[in-house]
Amino acid sequence: MLFGTALTSLGAWIYLSLFHGKFWQKGPILAQKPTPVCAPDVAVVVPARDEADSIRECLTSLLEQDYDGKLSVILVDDESTDGTGDIARALPDPHHRLTVISGQKRPAGWSGKLWAVHQGEQEALTRIGPYGYILLTDADIMHAPGHLSSLVAKAREDDLDLVSEMVALNCESTAERFLVPAFVYFFAMLYPFSRIASEHSRIAGAAGGTILLRRRALERIGGISALRGALIDDCTLAAHVKRSGGRLYLGHSALAWSVRPYRGMKDVWHMIARTAYVQLRYSPVLLLATIVGMATIWLLPVALALFGKGRERRVGLLTYLLSCLTFVPTLRRFGLPLWRAIPLPLVAAFYMAATIGSALDHHRGVGVRWKNRSYTDETS
Repeated sequence: MLFGTALTSLGAWIYLSLFHGKFWQKGPILAQKPTPVCAPDVAVVVPARDEADSIRECLTSLLEQDYDGKLSVILVDDESTDGTGDIARALPDPHHRLTVISGQKRPAGWSGKLWAVHQGEQEALTRIGPYGYILLTDADIMHAPGHLSSLVAKAREDDLDLVSEMVALNCESTAERFLVPAFVYFFAMLYPFSRIASEHSRIAGAAGGTILLRRRALERIGGISALRGALIDDCTLAAHVKRSGGRLYLGHSALAWSVRPYRGMKDVWHMIARTAYVQLRYSPVLLLATIVGMATIWLLPVALALFGKGRERRVGLLTYLLSCLTFVPTLRRFGLPLWRAIPLPLVAAFYMAATIGSALDHHRGVGVRWKNRSYTDETS
C-alpha cells in the first residue's frame, strides 16, 4: 500500500510537470513598447487606505508615465487616518492628471477595497471614451515610465479584454527569500498562465497589482458592483470577464514592483491566511482534500526519501527531485541560488499550516482581517 501511495505521488508530479500548463516555467514578460498609434484613453484607479509610506512614490510613478494618450489618475482615499489623501493632494501635477476622491462610508455587502475601486470606477468612466481602458493598481506598486504603454500595446495587439501582471515582489529579508518565491510558484500552480490565456480553459486569474481592463469588458460584466463582496477580487474579476467571453493575459512584470516588505514569517503568514480559506469557499471538505493533497505531493516524497526503504525510498527520492527541479525557474527569476529548492517541502508545510490557520480563524469568528477591517464571509 505504501508503494502504491508513493507511485500516486510520483504520478501526480509527472502530471503537474508535463500536463498542467507548464506552470513551472518562468512565464511571459512584456517587453517595453512605445505608446500605440491612436492611443486610447486610460484612467488609473488607485484605492488606498493608510498608505502614507508609499503613496507619494506610487502616484508620482503614475503621473510620470510616458504615455501619449489621455491619462487620468484617480486616487480613492479609503477613510485613511494617516494623511494619505493629503500627501496625494500636495503632489506636483503639471499635466493635471490627478484626482483625489475622499471615499464614502462602506455599505453593507461590500469589501472595503472593492467599494473604493467602485467609487474610482464611477469617476474613471467619465474620463475615458467607449474604447478606453481602466488600469487598477495598488498603492504600494511602483511603475516604470513605459509600463502603461506596454500594457496598452499588449491589449491592442492581441485584442485582450484584461491584461494583468504579477509585479516584482520584495525578496530581501530572510523570510522573503525563504517564502516569497514559493508564493509566486504556488500561484502559478493554481492558475497556470497558459491556461488563463487559453479560450479552451475555464481557469481565470489575475494579479491585483496590475490589471488593465477594457471598458467594454467591464460594462459587459455589470461593473465592479458585480464583484461587490469578493475578498479575492482580482481572480474574481478575471473569472467574470472570461465567463462573459473576454480574453485574458497574465504574466510577470519587469516594469512594476511592490515596495511592501514582509520582514518576518508572521507577515507572510498573515498574507496567506487572509484569503486561503476564502479560496476554498469556506468548505471543510475542500480543506481536508487540500491537506491530503499537499501532504501527498509535498511531504510524502521527502519522508520516503529520508525514512523509506528499497523501492519506496527510490520512488520518494525521484519524486522529491522532480518537485525541486520545477522550482528552479522561479528561483532564477528571483536571482536566488538553486540550493533553495531543497527546503521546498518545508515551505509547502508552512503554506499548509497557514491555510489551516485561515480556516481556524474563520470558524473562531475572526475571519479575514485587512487594514483594520474584518470580514467573516464572502457575500458575492
